[in-house]
Amino acid sequence: MSAAAPSVALGLKANWKQFSLLVLINGFVGGMVGIERTVVPLIGAEEFGVASTTLVVSFIVSFGVVKACANLVSGQLADKWGRKRVLILGWLFGLPVPFIIIWAPSWGWIVAANALLGINQGLAWSMTVIMKVDLVGPKSRGLAVGLNEFAGYLAVGVTAFLTGYLASRYGLRPVPIYLGVGYAVLGAALSILLVRDTREHVRLELANHAKQASPLSFREIFLLTSLSDRNLFAASQAGLVNNLNDGMSWGLFPLFFVANGLGVERIGILKAVYPAVWGILQVATGPLSDRWGRKGLIVAGMWVQAAGLLTTAMTRDFGWWLLASLLLGLGTAMVYPSLIAAVSDASHPSWRARSLSVYRFWRDLGYAVGALSAGLIADFFGFVAAIAAIAALTFLSGAIVAVAMRETTALTPARSDG
Repeated sequence: MSAAAPSVALGLKANWKQFSLLVLINGFVGGMVGIERTVVPLIGAEEFGVASTTLVVSFIVSFGVVKACANLVSGQLADKWGRKRVLILGWLFGLPVPFIIIWAPSWGWIVAANALLGINQGLAWSMTVIMKVDLVGPKSRGLAVGLNEFAGYLAVGVTAFLTGYLASRYGLRPVPIYLGVGYAVLGAALSILLVRDTREHVRLELANHAKQASPLSFREIFLLTSLSDRNLFAASQAGLVNNLNDGMSWGLFPLFFVANGLGVERIGILKAVYPAVWGILQVATGPLSDRWGRKGLIVAGMWVQAAGLLTTAMTRDFGWWLLASLLLGLGTAMVYPSLIAAVSDASHPSWRARSLSVYRFWRDLGYAVGALSAGLIADFFGFVAAIAAIAALTFLSGAIVAVAMRETTALTPARSDG
C-alpha cells in the first residue's frame, strides 16, 4: 500500500475515472428499486388478491426495516473490511431478487425478496455514497452526493416508466422484471472487476485534519447522530420523514391512482416523473448546497414535498397529479444531497462513515414507518386521509430543521450540540 500512497489525491479531477464508475454502478443500484415502483403493489392487489392496503405495502415494510439495519452496519463493515468488499457483498444479496419476483408463487415470496433487496440497497448504495465522499474530499461533498443520487434516482424513474410501459403490453410478470436481472449482473460484475477501495483517500484526509482526543465508540456515534448533536439530529429526523413520505407514495399511489380510474401505463409515467426529477435536479442542488449552505435547501425542500403530497390528495386529474409529482421530485432533490452533505460536514473523517450509516438507518427506517402508517390510515380512513396526514408531517419536519439546525460549512465539522 505504501508504494501506491503517493498517487492518492483528493478531488473529483484526480479521481474522475473511479468516480464515474461509481456513478454508473449506483445507477444499477437504483434500477433495482425502480423495477418495483410501478408493478409490485399491483402484483399484490391483482395477481395475489391482497385486499388490505396494509398487507399490500408489507413488502415496503420488510424492505425498509432490513435496509435500515444494513445501513447501520455498513459503516462499521466499511471501516473494518474495506468499501469494495461491502459493495460486492451488497450485490451478492441483490442477485436473487428479480428471479424471486418473477417466479414467486405467493405474496410472502415477494416480501422475502424485498428483505434481500433491502440488504442490497443498504450495503451497495451506502458504499457508493461513502466512496464518492472519500474520493472528492471536503470541498465538493454536495457535488459528490448530488451526482450519486442523480444516477440512482434517475435510474429509479426511468425503470419505473419502462416497467409500466412493459406491464401495459406484456403483463405485470415476468417481462418488466427482466430489467432487474440485467442491473444485478452488470452491477456485480463492475464492482468485482473494476472498483478500487478508497480507504487510502480517507487516510490522506485524516493526515490533514485535526486529530480527536480519543476515538468514539459506535454507541457514542449513534447517540451523537440521533439526538445529541443538533445538526445531526435535525438531519436524521428530516431524512426519516423524507423517506416516510416516499414509502407512502411507493405503496399507496399506484393503488390510489387505480382506484381513480388510471391505467398502468399512465401510473408508470407518474411514478417515473417523481424520481426522475429528483435524480436529475440533484446535479444542481448538490453543488448549490456547497455554495448556499444546507439548511435553507432542506427546509424549503420539505415544504415543497408537503405541497406536492397535498396536491395529490386534493385533486382527481392526471394533469394535477403530474404537477404534484414534479413538486415531489423538486422538493426531494433539494433535500436529499443536502442532508447527506450536512451529516458529512458535522462528522469527523475518522467516524464519518459510521455517522452516515446511522443517518441512513433513520432515513431508510422511514420507508417502513411510512408504508405501515399510511397503510393503516388508508384502511381505516381512506387514501386521501393517509396522503394528507403524511403531507402535514412532512411540513412539520421542515419546521423542526428551521428551528434546530445551524448552518455548517464543509470545512468545520461539529462535535457537540452547542
